[in-house]
Amino acid sequence: MTREPTVDETADTDAFTRRRALAAGGGVALAGLAGCTALDVATGGPAEFAAGTATVADAALDESGYELNELTENTQTREFDVAGSTREVRVTSTIAEYDKAVELFGERYQAAVFAVLTTPRVEVLGQALNPVGELDDEERAQLIVDRYEGVSDLERSSEYTTDVLGTDASVTVYTAEGEIGGTGVSVALEFHVSEAVEAGDDYVIPLAAYPEAFGDGENVRRMLNGIEHEQNDED
Repeated sequence: MTREPTVDETADTDAFTRRRALAAGGGVALAGLAGCTALDVATGGPAEFAAGTATVADAALDESGYELNELTENTQTREFDVAGSTREVRVTSTIAEYDKAVELFGERYQAAVFAVLTTPRVEVLGQALNPVGELDDEERAQLIVDRYEGVSDLERSSEYTTDVLGTDASVTVYTAEGEIGGTGVSVALEFHVSEAVEAGDDYVIPLAAYPEAFGDGENVRRMLNGIEHEQNDED
């Protein structure tokens, strides 16, 4: 994570800092989990699966203070040998990333993160395959842990249920120690990790992280409750 520029710094520097605050590589890592299961594609050309988009409603953003940082797509291609022929499977996922500045040590940092991963519900020959939804709680937590440096002592803290896209979703809360990049100081962190929620032809996984002292749990719930899903019309 990177310190938010002062008001005297340029707009270009501000944009650069926001991009650095949520490392682009983290989004790629999230999307890369989709399609990693060997698919039984028996016949035909490339099989393509594209997710819709899950974002947070403006009203929830206004109440929670988060802002959209980036909305990205990521396409992963896998090839499989089937009956002596090579079959290609392409899976496109979307990631909506939000962030929020917090004050620590007398400075402001883009240290609070909320991300929503949307990945297709891949089905081949009548068999539903859910490589993301089958991750356990701790594996899903690792999707957001990489937003910070030197994270250690990840421990399950509590669990609650809240509405995500009309479903009572189970959300696991973890605590850990980690460093906000550039500070050299370790802080207690809190992670909120939702189970995968079915939305039309997609799976949606919301994830959140922030310094524990910031106490942003209620705002995270507002964001979870405010998620909206738009199906990919090209399917």
